[in-house]
Amino acid sequence: MTKIAHLAPMEWKFSQRAEQLKSSMIREILKITQRPEVISFAGGLPAADTFPVDRMRAAFDSVLANSGKSALQYGPTDGYLPLRAFIADSLSSSDVKIAPEQVLMVSGSQQGLDLLGKVLLDEGSKALVESPSYLGALQAFSVYRPEFVSVGMDAHGLIPAEVAAKGTGARLLYCLPNFQNPTGLTLSESRRQELVETCAKMGIPLLEDDPYGALCYRGQPMSKMLNLNPDGVIYMGSFSKVLTPGIRLGYVVAPLPLIRKLEQAKQATDLHTAQLTQMAVYEVVKDGFLDQHIPTIRSLYASQCDVMLTALSKFFPAGVSWTKPDGGMFIWVTLPQHIDSMALSAEAIANNVAFVPGVPFYAGTPQTNTLRLSFVTVSPERIYEGIEKLGKIIASKM
Repeated sequence: MTKIAHLAPMEWKFSQRAEQLKSSMIREILKITQRPEVISFAGGLPAADTFPVDRMRAAFDSVLANSGKSALQYGPTDGYLPLRAFIADSLSSSDVKIAPEQVLMVSGSQQGLDLLGKVLLDEGSKALVESPSYLGALQAFSVYRPEFVSVGMDAHGLIPAEVAAKGTGARLLYCLPNFQNPTGLTLSESRRQELVETCAKMGIPLLEDDPYGALCYRGQPMSKMLNLNPDGVIYMGSFSKVLTPGIRLGYVVAPLPLIRKLEQAKQATDLHTAQLTQMAVYEVVKDGFLDQHIPTIRSLYASQCDVMLTALSKFFPAGVSWTKPDGGMFIWVTLPQHIDSMALSAEAIANNVAFVPGVPFYAGTPQTNTLRLSFVTVSPERIYEGIEKLGKIIASKM
């Protein structure tokens, strides 16, 4: 069959929703960082050396050998029950029992954000977000055209008093309490209590996104806000940072009325998350593997973080400040006010160093003198080399 020559090219008419979509700046930068000579502090990628390849291979082999037909069949929308029960048990406390029925498996936590936006936000709905906040959440929610309202942060994390002042009528508050992306900051214990109480009094659903909570390498883990008020807190978790992101497996934990509505939205999106993947992950984690595996990730990331903090102290000029995270994957840098990190990024890339400028992490007016550094995928030698180069470029702007 030959192509019909006289047909005019299609003129595509996109929806208003599609017209407002924008590419992730991080994803665009990652295209550049594929060059081996580039020292990349840009990606929020876990260290591939931590991926349990042999364990995952054995799990997939076992599932296919013993339960292959059911693993390769369609599955229930809410997810594989044994895995949901495992998650529910891991999140339960002495005071709060989480039921498997409260857990919805999703195809990566990014899908969870999209589903929550779909069922909680209308055009013009008020959505409270930290300032700065996770770029992926801003992208997911922006499709539904909310009115973003930025809530300030300081060294102790999100400021609950700003929620009380700005939150009337809000449809949700999005918060990353542990080693926040992009800042690396942790919400203090007292503020967690205050935030939960404030949101409960104001009727604001509190979305606790916790992909990094297990990666604590200094101090003690903080309370989960889910356990402080399971009727008003939506909890999101992921296996991306503790196993591997390639499996695209996350979960949402919420009160049953919301879970049922999310389940309906997911049916319209992809029917269900891959049954084979869920069964294989359960095979990996069911016997306590994460209790042995996660400490190795913490140890590596703690070492990498210390190397970068040491390099920053040695090579960055006076007048530049940065966070000192107790876990997670990121350090947030604040430059003198006159230095634009977008322009700085272009010059850094020209010198084979990449980072993410701070601008895309703000829902409102951005602080253009900020940037995010990730330390987990770069060797100590390359961290020193890259930070020294970046320090010299910054010093030339002082």
